[in-house]
Order: sequence, then C-alpha cells, then structure tokens
Amino acid sequence: MNEVRKEMHESERGFGRRVGVLMLLFALFMSAIIVMLFKIQIINGQVYKIKAAKQYERVVTSTARRGDILDRHGRMLAESIESVSFYADPKVVRRTPLFDSKGRPVNDRRTRRQKTFDNSGAIATLFARHLGGSRSTYLKELRRRRGNAVLGRKVPIAKALPLLKEKIPGVWNDREHQRYYLNVAAQLIGLTGSGNKGTSGLELQLDSELHGTDGTTVYQRTATGNRYPAPDARQEAAVTGNTVELTIDADIQSIVEDELSGIVERYSASAATGIVMDVRTGEVLAMANNPTFNLNNRSTWTADKARNRSVTDSFEPGSTFKIVMATAATEKLGRKAEDMVFAHNGVMPIFNLRITDHEPYGNITFREAVMYSSNIVAANTAMDVGRETFYDYVCRFGFGKKTGIGLIGELPGSVRPLEKWDGTTLPWMGYGYQVMTTPLQILQAYAALANGGKRMRPFIIRRIADADGHTVRSFEPESVGRVMSEKSAAYIGTEYFKAVVDSGTAMSASLQGITVAGKTGTARRASGGSYRTAVYVSSFVGYFPVEDPRYAIIVLVEDPKPAYYASTVAAPSFRSIASRMIACSSEMQENLSIRSLEQAELKRTSSVAVPELRGMGREDAERLLKWLGLTMECSGPRDGLVSSQSLAPGTKVEERRKIRVTLAPSKRNRNPS
Repeated sequence: MNEVRKEMHESERGFGRRVGVLMLLFALFMSAIIVMLFKIQIINGQVYKIKAAKQYERVVTSTARRGDILDRHGRMLAESIESVSFYADPKVVRRTPLFDSKGRPVNDRRTRRQKTFDNSGAIATLFARHLGGSRSTYLKELRRRRGNAVLGRKVPIAKALPLLKEKIPGVWNDREHQRYYLNVAAQLIGLTGSGNKGTSGLELQLDSELHGTDGTTVYQRTATGNRYPAPDARQEAAVTGNTVELTIDADIQSIVEDELSGIVERYSASAATGIVMDVRTGEVLAMANNPTFNLNNRSTWTADKARNRSVTDSFEPGSTFKIVMATAATEKLGRKAEDMVFAHNGVMPIFNLRITDHEPYGNITFREAVMYSSNIVAANTAMDVGRETFYDYVCRFGFGKKTGIGLIGELPGSVRPLEKWDGTTLPWMGYGYQVMTTPLQILQAYAALANGGKRMRPFIIRRIADADGHTVRSFEPESVGRVMSEKSAAYIGTEYFKAVVDSGTAMSASLQGITVAGKTGTARRASGGSYRTAVYVSSFVGYFPVEDPRYAIIVLVEDPKPAYYASTVAAPSFRSIASRMIACSSEMQENLSIRSLEQAELKRTSSVAVPELRGMGREDAERLLKWLGLTMECSGPRDGLVSSQSLAPGTKVEERRKIRVTLAPSKRNRNPS
C-alpha cells in the first residue's frame, strides 16, 4: 500500500515538473514575443514605419526655380524655363479598376474581386497624339515588367498642358526647370549641371544665390493608383533663387564677340579677347573671348573654349606696359613731351644682349618716343627712374595682384620681387617684358589714367535681388588707390597717348568726331621655352573721349597670321567696336554728345567723313550713318554684312548724303540666340 502511494506521489511530482517545464517554455516563448514586439515597435519602429509608408507614400522633391541672370538693362541672359516629365506605373496601368456610370466599383461575381482592364493602349495613343512619336514606343514602355515607365522628359509646359489636365490612373508628372541662355558671354556666365547646380562661370560662383531652396511634397496613393498630398504630412514649398543683375550690356557684348570672331577668322589667330569698361565706375560693359561655345548646345563645350581668357590668361604685355614708364618719368623725372632723347639709331647693346627698335631713330622728342613706341628710350627711361621707384609704380597700377573683380580663375599676373631682379629686369620691364599681366589688368591701368589717376576696382555684378525684387546685395563703384596726380594723368593722356592715335602707331584706332588715347602692343611670346619661334600677341588698349574720358576698351589677339603688328590687327578692331557701340547704344550716345567737344563741333560743320562700314550688319551700319547725319541705301540680304560701300572710308561729304552699300551673306557661323 505504501508502495502504491509512493508511486502515485512520484507520478504527481513528475507531472508537476512537466507542467512546470511547459509553463517555463510558454513563459520564454511569450517573453521572446514581447521582446520581438518591443524591438519591432520601439527599437526599429521608425524603420518599419518608413518601409510601410513606402508602400503607399511617395516623397516628391520639387526643384526650386533657378534665379535669372540679367544684363544692365534688365534683359535676360540666363533663365529657367519650366518643363514637365511624365512617368507611369505599368502594373497600375495594366490593372486599371473598372467603375460603373455611378462611380461604383464593378466586381466579378465568382471571385468577388473588383474588375480591371488594361489602359496601356489608350495611354499610348494619348501621348503619341500630344507629344509625337510612335504609339508602339509608348506601348512598349508601358508593358515593361520592372520599374516605372518614362513617357516624356523635359516637355515644354505649353505642349504638356493638355496631358496635365487628364487624370490618368497610374500616371504622374514631375515639373522641372531647364536653363536657357541668350548665348552671349558664354565663358563669363557659365553652365549648370545635374541637380540644378552651377558648374562654371557665374553659375558656379553665384550658385548659392541662384539655386534657391527645393521643396518637398508627400503624396499618398489610393487603391486605384491616384495620388494626393498627404493631409498630415508637412509640405515644403520651393523657394525661387535670387536674380543677379550684371553690369554687362548685351548689345555691346554681342558687338565685341562678333568683332573677335571676325579677327580670329581674318588673321587665322588662335584666340582673341575684348573687354569694355566704364572708366569712372569700373563697371565692365563687355567681356568676350574667342573661341567660344554655344551655351544652349553643350556638345560645343570644350575646356579651351570655356576659358575666360580676360582673367585666366597672363602674357608679357609689350608696349602697352609703357604706361608705367611714361607715368614714372613724368612724376619723378619731370620729363616733358618736348624733351629730346637719344634712341641709339635703333640698336642698343646691354649686358651682352641687344634692345632694338623697328626703326633706326636717333635724337627724337620724348613724345615721339612714345608715339613711335621706341623700346630703347623706354628701357633707358626706366633705368633713369630707378628700380625702387619703377617697382613702386608697377604696384600702384595694380600689376602682380588680382584686380578684385572676383571671377573664378582670375590670375594675379606675375611681377618679380625686387630682391630677385637682375641687371636686365628693369630695362626689359620698361618696355613690357619680364612681367606677366592679364588683359583686365592692362585695361584697369589705362582706365586709371583716363579717370584722372584714380584706379577703380573692376566689377561685373551690379545687384542681387530676391524673387520679389527686393535688393539682397548691391555693389557700388570703389576706388582702390591713386596711381598718379590728376594733373599728371591729363598731361600723359593728352601729350603721349592721344598723340599715339593722332600721329603714331595707332592712327587706325581713331574715331570720327571723338578723340581717342591709347597704345599698341606687339609682344613676342615664348613658345616651347624659347623666343626664337615667332609667336606674337597683338593688343591695343584705349579710351575716349580724351577731354572727359568715359569708356576704355582692350582688344588682344593671340598669334595672328600673317600680319601681327597691333597697328594692323588690334587697333582697327578697337575702332570698329567703338563705332558700333556708339551706333547701337542710346545711353552711350547721350553721354558722348554731352562730353565730346569734337562731336559737338562735328554737328556744327556741314561735312563729315564717311566711316568704315565693311563687316557691319545692316542695322548697325544704318544707325552709325544716321548718328553722323548720313543716310543709307542697301542691296542684298537683310541679315547680311556690308561687303562694299559707294564711298571710301574717310571721304568728306555733306550731311544727309546717301551712302550705298552692298550686303553679302555672313560667312561666319553665328550661334543662335
């Protein structure tokens, strides 16, 4: 009996242990579930929430409209045009829900599921009708097995408008902005790349101003595939980028670019640069380079064509650098225009080398030495001035440091520190060698001379405004130092550099009725580390009118052939640019009519000189003649260039005389605007 009880007790204990084990396992199981739920809901809750949201939510980024770039008169140089891209979910399109006339879902009786139909054929037909292209192409895209279908990219808003009005299940659109350019000042303005970001030029430099702030919209999707903004999500509207207003004049910019194109073609040059500046303010009215590229056709872009040579290329300036020598001689040596100097009959030995002139001058006046660009007199004068004083004037003019215009890639040029000068540095620098400058630095120097000796910081950005037109930042003229006294500037400009144009090496730069001062420069450039191979840089820099200067222009041509003297290559281009500028700019005509004494005299006389019209467009030629009181009769294509004129340039005629011109089709490839 005791044994039976003992067995029953053992059996009960065993059962209790099994129940305990089961309870423990159950508790462990429940604990694991609780831990898992805690991990899913608390620790990784946000991760799964995002995954779940992706099933029915879509975040769409609306790209901000990039700000515009305008010229000084508010004309559009770069703008963003809205376009639309269309996409579709092929799975939704092929299983479009079917509804009856009362908007109720139609169900299949056997499966009790909503009936669907394939809408891809109708969509393909609709897009082919509005966007063009083959219906089969759209159909193939809509029947793809994976991913979304692309039905159209960057469609103009006017063309996309009929499709935007359609409510098509499974089809949506994204609005984008495409950059469009007037296609002038390509190297200056630059380009944008992916993500609405600037990649070069001002587009890159001012990207933070132009880009704006992108917006975000959270969409939810219904069972039928329709999307709608999520009511409980925070929607961020895109903010348009700021507008940038430049000092550039689009008309003047186009004129300079056209002239440079002609120079490069006519003289088989490797490149050319032209800059126009208001000497009183430092505003850059044009900054052009050739070769160039089409801003609206990226396939024309190359690294060489995209370089803004006005600030990124430095060169030995040659005779245009004689402005330093003439200024130092006037202020420190008391040199006068009538003082006699000896030019060593064209050859002067120095340090086992020779300095030569293009003509064997003997005893000449200092004015003649500048007029005829004597290197020997320039070298001797620099040595008379002395190294410390000459170096001081080099620095005063701003050579050896950046101009402050703030453009990407600007070089400071190169001026050897005084302690590293050797015996040849001073005489060679006197006529523009052993020093490197950019075209903008040379122009700034002559603008300082024109501005009474006061050097202005060149600037090209006038104002930055927000989308509502409120000014965010503005830029004003800024003086950065005095190079010479106002008295010296007037004397040097009139006695030397006006004489260069009136009777010296730059007579081909003269303008009818307006006085011009300036200097030619024909510098031999080292090629392959040697000066033996004749590679030349021809340049002319000048300003007008001399009595009350307002505008300065530099034209620089690299490796022109076969002619290379600046008097033949660069100076005539200065005259052509200036004449066309005056003809097309009412602002400039007004300024010059007030300030040019010779122009006022011209208006009082009964005869005028016929200007050079060859190479001009019909409208430019007509405006120039009208400005001089003459009329024009033309034959040939309206969009052609003047190929011949009835009276030779310089011929004196009475006012209101009719000039007959012949227009010929332009041979140059003009980029579309």
